[in-house]
Amino acid sequence: MSIELKVPAIGESITEVIVGDWFKAEGDYVRLDQDLVVVESDKVNLEVPSPCDGRVVKVLKQTGETAQVGETIAELEECEVPAEPAPEAAAPAPQPTAPVTPVAAPPTAPQAAPAYVPQTATRPEPEVTSGPAIMPAAARVLAEHGMSAAGIIGSGHKGRILKEDALRHVDASGGVAKAAVRTEKVSPQPQNLAPAVPMKNQSAVTGERPERRVRMTPLRKTVARRLLEAQQTAALLTTFNEIDMSEVMKLRKTHQPDFVDKHGVKLGFMSFFVKAVVDGLREFPAINAVIDGGEIVYRDYYDIGIAVGGGKGLVVPVIRNAEQLGFAEIEHTIRDFGARAQKNKIKLDELLGGTFSVTNGGVYGSLLSTPIVNPPQSGILGMHGIQERPIAVDGEVVIRPMMYIALTYDHRIVDGREAVGFLVRIKKCIENPIRLALEV
Repeated sequence: MSIELKVPAIGESITEVIVGDWFKAEGDYVRLDQDLVVVESDKVNLEVPSPCDGRVVKVLKQTGETAQVGETIAELEECEVPAEPAPEAAAPAPQPTAPVTPVAAPPTAPQAAPAYVPQTATRPEPEVTSGPAIMPAAARVLAEHGMSAAGIIGSGHKGRILKEDALRHVDASGGVAKAAVRTEKVSPQPQNLAPAVPMKNQSAVTGERPERRVRMTPLRKTVARRLLEAQQTAALLTTFNEIDMSEVMKLRKTHQPDFVDKHGVKLGFMSFFVKAVVDGLREFPAINAVIDGGEIVYRDYYDIGIAVGGGKGLVVPVIRNAEQLGFAEIEHTIRDFGARAQKNKIKLDELLGGTFSVTNGGVYGSLLSTPIVNPPQSGILGMHGIQERPIAVDGEVVIRPMMYIALTYDHRIVDGREAVGFLVRIKKCIENPIRLALEV
């Protein structure tokens, strides 16, 4: 019986996807609910399982091609899947046989030396490894650059090596293998010629200068579109402040063992900032509001988006009702988001909504930045790296761990006084963290 594999519905606003890596090729058998292919949307990546036990008859959409929601991308034949072959038993040791006494051939007249007959070289069989599966697109990238999969850590399902992993591996290697292969094809230069006069603007670098084109992923397209939309539709302004992190660092060091023992998760900086953000938004509700036509909608709930670096790029999953959560619940949620973002497992509904966002460029080494608002939100807080700097305290110069913070806000709805007051509120909460209740 023939069964069609169709692109499933992912979300209301998603009508088109890009077909990702196929886990099975034409002719392969697949079991019911076994992951068969990945489809990539502008919000999430989804692994599509097989609807039956059977065999892949035909792949209609190859990796990288576009497909509509509901469109058939493969045809399957429902049938019984053969059992996995049992491991072969070790071959029995050869039994000793009676020795054979060679019989000398009778002497003959000397013959002419035989002509040399070249031996046909046998190609060694490829070595079979037990490492993670390499997706066809990744294998093509490695083959083009003359590289192997050794040392690549796959980010796909069950450690599969995806095309992105191969490209990162090639970039990290500097394209050395590809350049070497191309250099071998260059014809030798003729000798004893007069030195060539270089043309104007001629590069001193000899050989080819390779470049490559990679299709933008739906996620990257969406990020680009939304960032441009934010710049074009909102009156964005950024204000800054700095925070002495001494008290928070001291509090974390003192209570970390008890916190981990009780809650099973480490106490990080982000939970302090989420708590402080909720406190600041209560004090300045316009930053938690949104413009809807000719009206301002004030939200009395606090859904805080947390920017997380994922396998396909930056995503901003949302902590729902953050005002109702304790430090441990916030830390557990953030850790779960981070782990699933690396595996592209964030769900679509976890990315929707959000009344305010927080991004931490400090984890990448940023000292100062101007984050961009995630529309239709009206504000975003940027955290940065902690550096020891000299500051004045009670008339004396002391060395303290300092962090710059930045608030980008929509000036159409948020006044400068409110923006500055919000950052001052965050500063007070972090520099006096005892006022934020710790669950220890």
